[in-house]
Amino acid sequence: MRWLNTATIVILVVAILIFAFQNLENVTLSFLGFRITAPLALQIVIVYLLGMATGGSALALVRWAWRGPKEPN
Repeated sequence: MRWLNTATIVILVVAILIFAFQNLENVTLSFLGFRITAPLALQIVIVYLLGMATGGSALALVRWAWRGPKEPN
C-alpha cells in the first residue's frame, strides 16, 4: 500500500510540474479595478491557497453557528 501512495504522489507532482511549465505565459487578471499580470500557473496556485484559507474559515464559522458558542464552565 505504501508503494501505491508513493506512486500516486509522484504522478500528481509530475502532472502539476508539467502543467506549471506549460502555462508560463503571463495572463492579466482583473477584479474590482485591480489588474494582476502573472503566469497562469502562479495565479492558479494563489487562488487555490486563498480558497483553502477562506474555505476553512467559512467551515469553522458554519460549525460555530450550528453548535453555538462554547459555554464557560
